[in-house]
Amino acid sequence: MTIVRIEDAGPLRGRQVIERIHRVSQIAAACLLAAMGAACGATHPTKYYVLAAPAAPVPVAQTPVPVRLVVGRITSSHLYRDDRLVYGNGTVQLGTYEYERWSEPPVDLIQDMLVATLRNSAQYRAVSRIGSAARGDYTVRGHLDALDEIDNKPTIAARFTLQLELFDPSSGSVVWSGSYHHDEPVPGKRPSVSDVVQALDRNVAAGIQQLTSGLNQYLASHVSQPSAGN
Repeated sequence: MTIVRIEDAGPLRGRQVIERIHRVSQIAAACLLAAMGAACGATHPTKYYVLAAPAAPVPVAQTPVPVRLVVGRITSSHLYRDDRLVYGNGTVQLGTYEYERWSEPPVDLIQDMLVATLRNSAQYRAVSRIGSAARGDYTVRGHLDALDEIDNKPTIAARFTLQLELFDPSSGSVVWSGSYHHDEPVPGKRPSVSDVVQALDRNVAAGIQQLTSGLNQYLASHVSQPSAGN
C-alpha cells in the first residue's frame, strides 16, 4: 500500500490529493446508500391465509346428547405448529414457504374448526376448548398428519390428514376413533398458492364434517337420553 505524505508535497499537489480523497469518499458513500436502497426495495410482502369458518346448519328440532365435550389441543410435528405453509415434492421431501403463511399455526386452526363444527351441530349440552373452566364428560383428541401442497408433476394437490379419538376420562380409555386422508386436486395449469389454500379449505371442511359426523353417530347411539321427569 502506498502512503502519500501530503505535507511533503507542494501546496498545489497537496490540495489535489485532498480533493481526490474527498471524491473517492463521496463515491463510496453513494455506492453504500445505493446498495442499502436496493436491499430495502427487495423486501418481499408476506401473505396470510385463513380457513373459512364452517357454516351453521339449518336448525333441526332434536334433543341434544346429554354430554359435555372438551376439545383438546391438536398434536402434530413442528411443521404444523408453525405458521408457514408446507409444501411437498415427491414422497419424502417437505419444505415451507417463507412469505406464504397461515393466520395461526395449523394445529390451532384445526382445533377452532372442530369446536365450531361440534357446536354448530347442536347435538351436545356443551362444547368447549381444553384449558377453559368447563369440564367435560368426554375429550376429543386429534393428531394432524398433513396440511400440505403436494407437487405431483404435472398436477398439484392439497393434502389433509387428520386422526381423531374420543377419550372417556371415567374409564381411562379411548371409546371411538376415526381418520381422514384425502388429496384434493388443485385446478388450473399453473395454480397459485391462493388456489392451493382454497383447495385445502375445501378438503379440511369435508374431512372435519366426515369425522364429526362419525363421532356424533357414536355418541347418539351409546349415550342414554335422560328419562322424562329427570
